[in-house]
Amino acid sequence: MENKITEQPSHYDHLEQMSVAELLQHINDEDALVAEAVRCSIPQVQALVEAVEPRMKRGGRLFYVGAGTSGRLGVLDASELPPTFGVSPDWVVGIIAGGDEALRHAVEKAEDIAERGWQDLEVFQPTDDDSVIGIAASGTTPYVVGAITQARQHGLLTGCITSNPKTPLAAAADYPIETIVGPEFVTGSSRMKSGTAQKMVLNMISTSLMIRLGRVEGNRMVKMQLTNAKLVDRGTRMIQESLGLSYDEALQRLLEVGSVERILKDTTR
Repeated sequence: MENKITEQPSHYDHLEQMSVAELLQHINDEDALVAEAVRCSIPQVQALVEAVEPRMKRGGRLFYVGAGTSGRLGVLDASELPPTFGVSPDWVVGIIAGGDEALRHAVEKAEDIAERGWQDLEVFQPTDDDSVIGIAASGTTPYVVGAITQARQHGLLTGCITSNPKTPLAAAADYPIETIVGPEFVTGSSRMKSGTAQKMVLNMISTSLMIRLGRVEGNRMVKMQLTNAKLVDRGTRMIQESLGLSYDEALQRLLEVGSVERILKDTTR
């Protein structure tokens, strides 16, 4: 693939000569383009979500596969779902080239081994009901393209998120998502606009799936895990508002029962 948009020169030059105010303003100007690029991809995101949903309702899992920034964003999104929506950590799984060490430190050449992506997926004993989303701004990362190619050949549903059009990754996936955000402010630094677009799309995919799979009632995360004081406070206020109790009464009920959902369901029976 030639002339990747993600590798094209920045629209700005002589960055080192800019003031802090100029740098921040120009970065923000570029970031403002991301939401529209993501909006243009909504039909692609919709098609993927609608394909994944019935598989997850049958017990299938969702895997994110990426390298570098893309891999870290996949792991981040997956790791936030258990406390937010009360799901098992093995329902949505993030896999990054180089393993957990790569979350903090670059693992040299890990992304260049095409067969390793599928090998890392095989550890989870994937089934036909599982889905895999490859994340790569370039759309050419061998680790990710290899994982999606093999996953599709083994009968898994496949999708991808990339910032270039007509990439090998998109060709390998059943449901490609292309967020064309343009050249980065710092040439080739896809942790910037491309990474922002990936985060936005991952939020859309996982949140809409969790809602469709019954993990939200009204607009509330009633199945969230009460793992810290902030979430206990949030749950208490949900109960307080729904049942007309004082804050202390709602907190006592929550601590006794341990679940916002159970308390609210018991009152509607």
